[in-house]
Amino acid sequence: MSWMDQLGGMLQQYAGSGQATHTTEDDFERASQLAPRDALSSGLSEAFRSQNTPPFPNMLGQMFGNSNGMQRANILNTLLSVAGPALLSSVLQRGGGMGNLAGMLNGGQITPQQAEQIPPEAVEELAREAEHRDPSIIDRVSDFYSEHPTLIKTLGAAALAVAMSGMTKQKRGLF
Repeated sequence: MSWMDQLGGMLQQYAGSGQATHTTEDDFERASQLAPRDALSSGLSEAFRSQNTPPFPNMLGQMFGNSNGMQRANILNTLLSVAGPALLSSVLQRGGGMGNLAGMLNGGQITPQQAEQIPPEAVEELAREAEHRDPSIIDRVSDFYSEHPTLIKTLGAAALAVAMSGMTKQKRGLF
C-alpha cells in the first residue's frame, strides 16, 4: 500500500482549503512519517509561498531559531549561495555588535559555531534578499527542511495545514 493510499483520506481534508483542525499537528506527524521526502518538500514550499501563512523570510527565521548549529550552518550556506557573503556581512554589521563575526566570514563556508551566533532576524533579512534574487531558494530550503519534520512542526498548525494541502497537489501530480 502506497503512502498516498495510507494518507489519502486524511490529506483530502486539507486539499484546497489548507484549513487547520484540532488534529493538524498529529496529522502532519503521521504524514511526515509516511510521505516521501519530495512530497514533504513540495508541501513545505507551498506553505512558504502561501498568502495564508507568514512570509517566507519570517517562517525561515522561526525555523532557523529552532535549529541546531549544523542545521543553521547548512541553511546559511544555502542562502549565501544566492545572496552572497557580502550581504550577510552587511546585515551583521547593521545588527550592531556583530562586526567581528562578519569579518570572520571572509566569503567562506559558515561553520556551525559561527551559525550559532547569527540571530534569526539576520536570517530573515538574508532570506528576503535571497528570495528576491532567486525565488527557487524556497525550493532548496524546503528540500533541506523536509529532512527535519520536527522543525517544520514549529511553524504551527496553519502552516502545517497548508503544507499538507500542498502534499495533496503533489500527490495528484500538480507539482
